[in-house]
Amino acid sequence: MEKWALVTGAAKRIGRAISQQLHQDGYNIIIHFGHSRDEAHALVDAFNHSRAGSAFCLQANLNDENDIQTMLNTIKNKHLPLALLVNNASTFSPTALGQTTFKQCQTTLTANLIAPYLLSQGLFPLLSQHQGLIVNLLDIHAKRPLKHHGLYSISKAGLEMATLSLAQEMGPTVRVNGIAPGAILWPHNSDKDAQSNVIDAIPLAKLGHSDDIAKLVSFLAKAPYISGQVIAVDGGRSATGFKGAETIE
Repeated sequence: MEKWALVTGAAKRIGRAISQQLHQDGYNIIIHFGHSRDEAHALVDAFNHSRAGSAFCLQANLNDENDIQTMLNTIKNKHLPLALLVNNASTFSPTALGQTTFKQCQTTLTANLIAPYLLSQGLFPLLSQHQGLIVNLLDIHAKRPLKHHGLYSISKAGLEMATLSLAQEMGPTVRVNGIAPGAILWPHNSDKDAQSNVIDAIPLAKLGHSDDIAKLVSFLAKAPYISGQVIAVDGGRSATGFKGAETIE
């Protein structure tokens, strides 16, 4: 039976790896993108070359209420058998205490918390028809803040609580889980010394890969009795109590 997945921020990095894994698993994919138009269309072309009619793109600014609603309406009007929503899209930037603006608060909290919540709410009726799954991409810093990134950490902490709340409210027809990555991909222009300090604090002593996240999404899609869980993918760093550097600048 045909089944569809929506992956937000799907054109690059972790979202791309998740999309590729799910397509390999047999899902048809809705590739959401914000600005990465060329990468998104190239990925859709590759999927459709592999399996005709198995992917299409949707552009939406997840800081724009109208764009979010338009995306929801487009998906609903297609009457797709939607079985999986992966809220992967996120914004990440430093916000120094004393210099954080109202606009930064709006942007970060909307993209990282409010948009995933509204997408989950809006797609719940479709997902519930197919015993669906929602996976929210969180962060290990939802539990312990990342220095100089307080607003980001707050937004991910909020999304973690949203994950638990949605799991409670959407059962028994939809499962909701969270994945909390640790050091998977470095932010652009991050400091090499800070990177080394982070690696030193990881028991497995290495950086993770986007595929580590993608494989967990794939597993959760096949695990019908797992809901309301947040799983860290961090090489064991959570087990250390986050000793060592807690900044990646």
